[in-house]
Amino acid sequence: MSADEQKTGSASPPPAAPSPAPEAPPPGRRLDLKRLALVLVLALALVAPAYFLGRHLILEHRKAEAGPEVVLEIPRGAGAVQVGRMLQRAGVVEHAWLFALASRLVEQPGRLQAGEYALSPAMRLREILEMLSQGRVLQHLVLIPEGFTLAQIVERLAEERLIDRQEAHALAQDPSFLASLGLPGQGLEGFLFPDTYQMPRGLTARAVLGAMAKRFQQAWEPLSPAARRLGLSRLQAVTLASIIEREAKLPAERPLVSAVYHNRLKRGMKLQADPTVAYGLPGLSGPLTRAHLEQDHPYNTYTREGLPPGPICSPGRASLAAAVNPAPVDYLYFVARGDGSHAFSVEYRDQINNVNRLRQQQRR
Repeated sequence: MSADEQKTGSASPPPAAPSPAPEAPPPGRRLDLKRLALVLVLALALVAPAYFLGRHLILEHRKAEAGPEVVLEIPRGAGAVQVGRMLQRAGVVEHAWLFALASRLVEQPGRLQAGEYALSPAMRLREILEMLSQGRVLQHLVLIPEGFTLAQIVERLAEERLIDRQEAHALAQDPSFLASLGLPGQGLEGFLFPDTYQMPRGLTARAVLGAMAKRFQQAWEPLSPAARRLGLSRLQAVTLASIIEREAKLPAERPLVSAVYHNRLKRGMKLQADPTVAYGLPGLSGPLTRAHLEQDHPYNTYTREGLPPGPICSPGRASLAAAVNPAPVDYLYFVARGDGSHAFSVEYRDQINNVNRLRQQQRR
């Protein structure tokens, strides 16, 4: 013991022993981990193709190579399970559960949209899902002829189940709806353009009538400058066009009929247009009689001067154009020949002669 150790009475601690090295895993354990990793890789290599193959087979599945088309109406809020059952009952798909499963396998699953669809058992599940999620509903063609009245238009649309009668008639007189269309407050008569329309079922009356009124506006817009040059408002021009539509059967005569009415209005003569009288008598059955012509009402242009309060039907493009582009003639009268054409005249005596001549021809 050194002198210093004797003074302090203690000795230095012995050096610490080195830490033992970590034990390496036994060779067998290392082999198990490698095998597990290999198994996982192989499993993924097998499962992924199997998944994509199964997904492809399900989405490309169809019930038959061919089959009759089925029209099916999908209700609002229906889910894949409910729709699948409907499709199975209709004979479009083989299994409802398979359709529901397919709806979960599509890349961008969309909400199945309500509406009327034309489907076939020859369609693949993927095609059906695309159609329903994109809302490619069945479109119906409906023809609205020139000269149809508002009542006839609503009836035609209601027969095709494209509109509700009561809702349509209420909207036709709704001031706020008319204002939203930029139409005068006379109603929709004359302002629903006659044309062939393609539309799905399930639309509101507001949407259907609004689309028809918009098409009228598109047809009218190019003609409005000519109306202004004649000093006619849109309501006056459309009212005159509606009378021309009901009077003229031949396209070439529309500007002539228009000229007759323009000339009579300038001279302060009554229009004496039979179609206006008939329009004001909704319950009329059969031809007009003298008693009808003498029965006063707002649309009787035999008893009242000027144009009637509003249109009597929906005029087509040609009649609208004729109303604002009358022929440069002095005719004041015309009478139907019975073959769709008319005999026109300037003098009243010539009108009487034409009437008598035509009556004699009819007696033969």
